[in-house]
Amino acid sequence: MNLDQLITTLKQDKSFMDCVTEWRTLPATEGQYVDFPARMDERIKTVLRKRGIHRLYTHQAECYELAAQGKDYVVVTPTASGKTMCYNLPVVSSILENPDSRALYLFPTKALSADQVSGLYSMIEELGVDIKAYTYDGDTQGAARKAIRQAGHIVVTNPDMLHANILPHHTKWVKLFENLKYIVIDEIHTYRGIFGSHLANVLRRLMRLCAFYGSHPQFILCSATIANPAELASALTGRTVCAVTNNGAPMGERHFVFYNPPVVNKPLGIRRGVVPEVRRVSEKLLSNGIPTIVFCKSRIQVEIMTRYMKDCVKDAYGFSGRVRGYRGGYLPGERHEIERGLRAGEVDMVISTNALELGIDIGSLSACVLCGYPGTIASTWQQAGRAGRRKDTALTIMVASSAALDQYIIENPDYFFNASPEHALVQPDNLYILTSHLKCSAYELPFEEGETFGNVRDTDQFLDYLTENNILRHLDGKYYWMEEELPSGEISLRSATSENYIIIDITNPAHHRVIGEMDRFTVPMLLHENAIYMHEARQYQVEKLDYDACKAYIRAVDVDYYTDADLNVSLHILDDLEQKQLSNGGTLTLGELRVSTIVKIFKKMKLDTHETLGFGIVRLPQTDMHTTGMWWTIPDSLAAKYSNDDLQGALVAISHLLGIVAPLYLMCAPRDVRVVYQVKAPITDKPTIFLYDSYPGGVGLSEKAYQMQEMLLEEALKVAQGCGCEDGCPACAGPLAEIGEGGKKNAITVLKELLA
Repeated sequence: MNLDQLITTLKQDKSFMDCVTEWRTLPATEGQYVDFPARMDERIKTVLRKRGIHRLYTHQAECYELAAQGKDYVVVTPTASGKTMCYNLPVVSSILENPDSRALYLFPTKALSADQVSGLYSMIEELGVDIKAYTYDGDTQGAARKAIRQAGHIVVTNPDMLHANILPHHTKWVKLFENLKYIVIDEIHTYRGIFGSHLANVLRRLMRLCAFYGSHPQFILCSATIANPAELASALTGRTVCAVTNNGAPMGERHFVFYNPPVVNKPLGIRRGVVPEVRRVSEKLLSNGIPTIVFCKSRIQVEIMTRYMKDCVKDAYGFSGRVRGYRGGYLPGERHEIERGLRAGEVDMVISTNALELGIDIGSLSACVLCGYPGTIASTWQQAGRAGRRKDTALTIMVASSAALDQYIIENPDYFFNASPEHALVQPDNLYILTSHLKCSAYELPFEEGETFGNVRDTDQFLDYLTENNILRHLDGKYYWMEEELPSGEISLRSATSENYIIIDITNPAHHRVIGEMDRFTVPMLLHENAIYMHEARQYQVEKLDYDACKAYIRAVDVDYYTDADLNVSLHILDDLEQKQLSNGGTLTLGELRVSTIVKIFKKMKLDTHETLGFGIVRLPQTDMHTTGMWWTIPDSLAAKYSNDDLQGALVAISHLLGIVAPLYLMCAPRDVRVVYQVKAPITDKPTIFLYDSYPGGVGLSEKAYQMQEMLLEEALKVAQGCGCEDGCPACAGPLAEIGEGGKKNAITVLKELLA
């Protein structure tokens, strides 16, 4: 059965359509073309014609002209719209014109680097010219690195490698820095929050070295659809950047289905689990031979779904390679094997975290199933764009979970289809991040008095602070690095900590092997002792976690359960930055917080039914993070109207409601902010609701929330009043079991008082 036939069958399936809240069909669009630019090298035109390309899409031609005019630009078009040509054509043209010209390509992941450079190689081969393009990352052999530094016309790398290896050793890269013509940064929508704030500072360091070597490169940036591409590109580069948003690529018909699992407990508003429903939908696609990608929100979900789907296709010999899992933590060789299988059509279904959200070529997939709302409109469209990449019909089915944000989106489809995608926020001047990169930059090149770092004013005050702490030495008008260690080695661009834990399989006593890795933050929840760790649908038990040596030892087991840990979070106020008195007697404060997290217990969950089988103890140390937050303090006059239980129920409900609206109106992912309550908060000694950034030092979300607090409260009130439930449900104030009798009603009253 082909996809069009399956779509017809699904529309006639009553049990399926009863769960569909919206079926939106986006019509096919024709391509918009223009002739090759007159100034383009004839050799490039010949190669393109051999590939069956006789004209460019309008956005590709616009990019070529902007590059020729020396302008920085960001191209923002959907998945599979030919963005690669928007930078490859100008770069290759400039090298054909001047063989000394150099380009630096930055991709957020090694997998994407390898994928994109393979297309570049084939173009260079067809041209028959001596242009050397190399991938330079952690997998590059030592013998090849010297050749790349000396001869690479195009160096393809990732921000981590640029930060930790290229910039600190710039004296080995003189040829690159002296002749750098273009800096290409792909998938810039991924550079949000902590990662984007780090990258902006890495680029400040890069441009400082370029100025030292006398080059003035242009920036070419690419992005999936976000609300503020030019603003984000400018924040990252520190320059004014033109946005190219007119998509000239054709697109096939796309079907977008919102699927809400049936209610199994009407009084409590509980629906059938999202994983079993995704399993049911995915089995329909798999049994009909529809090439499909399933996106899950966690590693555990990926492994459970992979196990279910492999069981569906297992042959008499136990082979189930038509279904593969894909997530962070798999080793590079395993990921490359899965990517090759997808491109070759040997894999019918891949179950992935957002690791495959980026533009890696994974062949011709027809359908996409989302296990819950991905968290942002931009990510949802990006994941949906992984299906139908060959201009054919595409089907995306988003299966909602009981989570409040999922229910809001699924019941308000017009919000999703009509709202602009989120803003990507970065905060390059975050004190933690900025100070770290000033250290790195001082190591690379001494600072002169009065010199600025990017657009940071009063850079000298930061340098003086580092001098006072004996990190820099101030001598003859310059600031010199004076420590022995290389500072970049201590800084991870993607998280607050730099350590990754390696996972070692000890099932075979004669041959221990490394099968994966995990970041420090996730380890307490997934790699504590006695946890069941799943890898490619196979189960392992954690025998030992060596926390200090960053190693976990696991052994293969065959059990019918998995484990899930509970994370406990506590807050402490460190400092008040700003404060407003509310008219009802309460206060609104912006300040600094310490967030302490610890995992104390884990649950054993049965694989098929997801029921709880028992509990276990986790013995791991507490971790602390300093961040920025804002909080509402409830006045005594209002708190006195409620018993402790009723007040707690109201605060739980308001936290739930703010957790729904804050990501929507702050234009961020739900994981970027947290909303918690304290019935009697330390220091304030009053009932308090906190909203804080989930990243060390904060990335500007709490400051934004502080300015628009009234709107957030108003929208939370609208969600509560607009929901049809009587006593609360997962789609608004939270389930009755959490908020208690009258919790929703009390929350509405408290919100009205806060807005009075």
